[in-house]
Order: sequence, then structure tokens, then C-alpha cells
Amino acid sequence: MTRAPLRLGVNIDHVATIRNARGSSYPDPLRAAEIAVEAGADGITAHLREDRRHITDRDIEQLSRHIPLPLNLEMAATAEMMEIAIRHRPHAACIVPERREERTTEGGLDVAGGVAQIGPIVAALSQAGVRVSLFIEPERRQLEAAVALRAPVVELHTGAYCDAAHAGASDADTQLARITEAARLGAELGLEVHAGHGLTYDTVGPIAALPQIRELNIGHFIVGEAIFVGLEAAIRGMRSHMDHARMAAAAKDTTA
Repeated sequence: MTRAPLRLGVNIDHVATIRNARGSSYPDPLRAAEIAVEAGADGITAHLREDRRHITDRDIEQLSRHIPLPLNLEMAATAEMMEIAIRHRPHAACIVPERREERTTEGGLDVAGGVAQIGPIVAALSQAGVRVSLFIEPERRQLEAAVALRAPVVELHTGAYCDAAHAGASDADTQLARITEAARLGAELGLEVHAGHGLTYDTVGPIAALPQIRELNIGHFIVGEAIFVGLEAAIRGMRSHMDHARMAAAAKDTTA
């Protein structure tokens, strides 16, 4: 299968986390986004949580106004977030599950079980010209529910695979196989397939190699790695790992 270019969306949430820890004005997420532009990112991702624990409304306003790359607004399926997305009209809105007590997003959105709540939001965002993505577990029923709601994009949750791979757990291959099958099925159903959560230099390769995956959204590892090598180098490093895996898989296809 032909492998389309793989896009990298850089999530800048945890630049804001560091800023908010001191209640100061720095480090500025807008500056991080500007560096990401120079480092070769294809888009910027920012999650405006209901409790505003990292990204704030002003951040979204500044990013919408000043960044030339597509902005992917991660958001909960609430009326408040829908109104914010429609007001700013980012390139994309990725609907994610959200619980105030969680440290970070802990799993995929139950689209199949939340059609009544999620459906009207998907419709309203689409009507406003915002590309809708649903952050889901790599499961057939969730993919089919996304199709039923006419969401054009799904983002597969890679957290379980990454956790297992880093722990050396025996089910890492099983988790990767779930993502592989979901990516294949999603593309077969006519969805644009993205992936993200927990990806590092060590785990991104097998996901980047999947021909159906069109975009990866990565943040926490990049911001953490930036402490040691700088943000631009961390982004370029991730870009390099992604591209190498993609090219290696394509070369393997031609010799198979």
C-alpha cells in the first residue's frame, strides 16, 4: 500500500503546565508553537480542558491569530467547548474524553455509547467548517460509530501499546496488533486515521510505519525531551524517527 506523507502535530499543553505551575507568563505556549513551526511540525495541538489546568482561553486566541500551521483543538464534548471551537474555528477539533480527577487523558472516547451527546456536537462543528476528529480506542465498534456520526477523522489511542512496550510487557505486540487492525479498518471505512498518546522515540516507529496512519499528535515526550536537548531538537528528533520508520516500511514493501 502506498504510504502518504506522515504529518506531525506537536502538542504544546505541557509548556503551559510549566508556566501555570508558577502562575507566571512564561514559558509561553505561543513561543513553543513558533519554534515547532521552524522545526518542521505540520500542525499544533492544544487541549483546552474544562478546568484550564494548562492551556487557557487566551492561549487558544493567540494560537488562532498568530500561528500559520493548522490548529488542532482538543476538547471535551460539552456545549461550552463547542461554542469556543465555533468562535475560533480552528482547522480541527478533536473530541476527547475528560475527567477532572485524571492526570491526563486515560483512554478513548466512547463514541458508540455516547451518540446522543456527541452527535450534535459533531454536526455543529462540521457545519461551522471545523474538521472533526474523535479520539477513540482501536476498536471496530468505535470506528463504526464514528462513521455513523459522519466524523471524517479518528485518532487512535496508542497509550496502552506505549505503556506495555515501555514496561516490556508481554501484551505489547497484542496492543500493536489492535492498532494495526483498527488503522486498516478505519481506512477501509473511509476515515482518515490519526494516532497519538504516550508516543516516544522508542515507540513511534511501529505506529509511523502503518500505511493508513496520516498524522501523529505528540506532546508530553517532546516537551520532556526538550529539557535536555531543547525544543527544536526534540521536535526534529521525533520527525526523524517518524520519517525513518515510514521510509523503511515503504522500502520493505517494494522488496516484498
